[in-house]
Amino acid sequence: MTTGIIYGIGIVSLAISWAKDPARSRRALLIGMRALLKMLPSLLAVTGLMGIISGALSAESISRYLGPESGYLATILGAIVGSITLIPHVVALPLAGSLYDAGAASMAIAAFITTLNMVGLVTAPLEIEQLGKKYTLMRNSLSLIFALIIAFGMGVILR
Repeated sequence: MTTGIIYGIGIVSLAISWAKDPARSRRALLIGMRALLKMLPSLLAVTGLMGIISGALSAESISRYLGPESGYLATILGAIVGSITLIPHVVALPLAGSLYDAGAASMAIAAFITTLNMVGLVTAPLEIEQLGKKYTLMRNSLSLIFALIIAFGMGVILR
């Protein structure tokens, strides 16, 4: 229903724009198509990654390791995976949604997403080289602590 409304608004807006200035609307459509083509590899990667994860991990195993009954261990596991993973958000967010649908706890998903954004273990060597070891360790430590606080807060809110 919501998707239909959004598409309807888009089509009506395009029709109004086309009536006012067809050349400008044509340019806007070309820009949009180029952006879609540029994003296409990431979108295909999302679909492929979600397919691989769905095939490799059953809903029961996801629920066992990341589910609500796993408690804080699931949140810590989500934080660890998010800290060492370097994937674009266009891939991470649908992946997180798939894991949630398969039974992962909201705290584990929140820990995964926040550490993915805030903690950078993979990029730490470059950060140490550019900004120094003390700064990198302090930033990553504080980011991990705040990411876990956010995750636990989301767990309380979404219960």
